[in-house]
Amino acid sequence: MNLIIQGLHTVLPQQAATIQSIAQMSGAQKIAPINTKAVRLENVQCDAKILQAIQELCLQEQLDVYHGQAHQLSDFKLVAMDMDSTLITIECIDEIADMQGLKPQVAEITEAAMRGEIEFQESLIRRVGLLKGLEASALQRVYDQRLQLSLGAENMLKQVQQAGLKTLLVSGGFTFFTDRMKSRLNLDYSHANVLEIIDDKLTGKVIGTIVDADEKKRTVEKICVELGISPQQAIVMGDGANDLKMMGIAGLSVAFRAKPVVCAQASVALNFVGLDGVLNLL
Repeated sequence: MNLIIQGLHTVLPQQAATIQSIAQMSGAQKIAPINTKAVRLENVQCDAKILQAIQELCLQEQLDVYHGQAHQLSDFKLVAMDMDSTLITIECIDEIADMQGLKPQVAEITEAAMRGEIEFQESLIRRVGLLKGLEASALQRVYDQRLQLSLGAENMLKQVQQAGLKTLLVSGGFTFFTDRMKSRLNLDYSHANVLEIIDDKLTGKVIGTIVDADEKKRTVEKICVELGISPQQAIVMGDGANDLKMMGIAGLSVAFRAKPVVCAQASVALNFVGLDGVLNLL
């Protein structure tokens, strides 16, 4: 087993003392710099208690830590990503609601759903219902004025696409945004909810199957079948409870700026570095 420690800023030599301390705690046989922001501690021996102590130290020092087997980028053929608060920095529905002056009410439901406190389908129906009557032009304003890619997203996508991996954007958000992100970032596949719009106004309803946790998992499985690969050859990234089922079938699951319930179950949690931090694991 290895430990990979990485930070948003230069790790060595600035945090050499912390890295050395972790090496001693874990019994690492070698410290191998990956780049200026990441190091690999090789052949570590960590029981649960030691690993928890290392994780707590890293959290205190604003470092991300991965404990596991070494992976190669060539081990994987697909990267599947959630959109809201993963590939992008915002929750689109919260920003749409802000156009109606309803952001606090909608954001409260969003947070409860992402923590797994209420079912995603129920939360989506309730939130979309609050948008009834909103001019459809609000969607474009959110895209133009508020949507930003998460830190490291472009570099991560560039590297995996150059390596020949396929990319899937699967979202409990809306096709208005996933379609634009798919085109903008040259993604291979996307799947999301369809907002019903009549006379250029939102009706407060979605059309067709709601993309919840089960549908996200089915979508990843479907794309894997199409590609002739196992889900173990997929890297899956998410931040909320509705991402857990698709993350659970992946060969490598990445919790990005995620809720505690997601961090606890993922292969790795990236709390400080960008999405391209996953590249340091490969």
